[in-house]
Amino acid sequence: MAELSLQHLDKIYDNKVQAVYDFNLDVKDGEFIVLVGPSGCGKSTTLRMVAGLEDISNGTLIIDGKDVTRMPPKDRDIAMVFQNYALYGHMTIYENMAFSLVLRKENKNVIHQKVMAAAEILGLTEQLNKKPKQLSGGQRQRVAMGRAIVRNPKVFLFDEPLSNLDAKLRGAMRREIMLLHKRLGATMLYVTHDQTEALTLADRIVCMSMGHVQQIGTPLELYDTPANLFVASFIGLPPMNLFDVDVQRDRLVGDSFVYPLNAEQQRLLADYNGKKIVLGVRPEHIVEGGETVLNVTNNENLGQNTLVHGHIGGKSVVAKIRDWCHYKYGDKVNVSFSTVHFFDKETENAIR
Repeated sequence: MAELSLQHLDKIYDNKVQAVYDFNLDVKDGEFIVLVGPSGCGKSTTLRMVAGLEDISNGTLIIDGKDVTRMPPKDRDIAMVFQNYALYGHMTIYENMAFSLVLRKENKNVIHQKVMAAAEILGLTEQLNKKPKQLSGGQRQRVAMGRAIVRNPKVFLFDEPLSNLDAKLRGAMRREIMLLHKRLGATMLYVTHDQTEALTLADRIVCMSMGHVQQIGTPLELYDTPANLFVASFIGLPPMNLFDVDVQRDRLVGDSFVYPLNAEQQRLLADYNGKKIVLGVRPEHIVEGGETVLNVTNNENLGQNTLVHGHIGGKSVVAKIRDWCHYKYGDKVNVSFSTVHFFDKETENAIR
């Protein structure tokens, strides 16, 4: 496998529209990196620049110590798995998986060994004589992954590979990709807009918005210490609750609530005294008991947890309460905030 280095990558199209700005990332050998963000944020464009399917406007791409910035895709030793599978309908599963090796004019015995080994890993041994149309969506995606595996590339690239699958099948395929990564020890770049995939699959996440990298870190780092309001509101389901508040020395004053600051928090916010900031509270950190009133509108009982929707003052909020709750419309629940985050209202960056 290989290390990967993306250095100051820009993508600017002929119409002067810029899709990616100064993208920097060093990927370790065998690391699983997930690029996540909303549609149009530049994540797939970045992946396609690595693949060679998009020209790099500025910057340098290094794979395994070699500058491949201007190298054609076929010479980069990468394999890409697409969301639409990109299988040849007239070929059998065996022929689809073997196709790239046939083009290379590999020895037939070697091809057979590699295809059979990949089929064994992916549970496709019984499907090799079938055509793609005879398989389910999950099986077809396994074939696409098998076609990548047989090439033994330096880097695997995944472009939203599970987006065409239903929710149950996505969960199963997500686990299969995790196991595949552990078995192969491969360097992988994976693009998704689904934060659940990002949080469960990644060694590190690259969170993007409007062509810019917002934060790079482990899933826990992005969840526990978001760099800015975008990451705070994008990572986490349900998203973080955000309140505009006034800093008044030893307390934050919001719409219909007061949050007392401890000594450390007072020192952190000393320069913001008399100013407005944004207070962030994840749903699971709104806990029962306290002086803040949550006016309930409805519940979503999920078994072990309940999502309680309502308002604190004029702000819509979601609280994630342990156990099964029987709150109903109009109930008033006293709550408090167990863990909070502070953000600069102007820069939107975290205050730390």
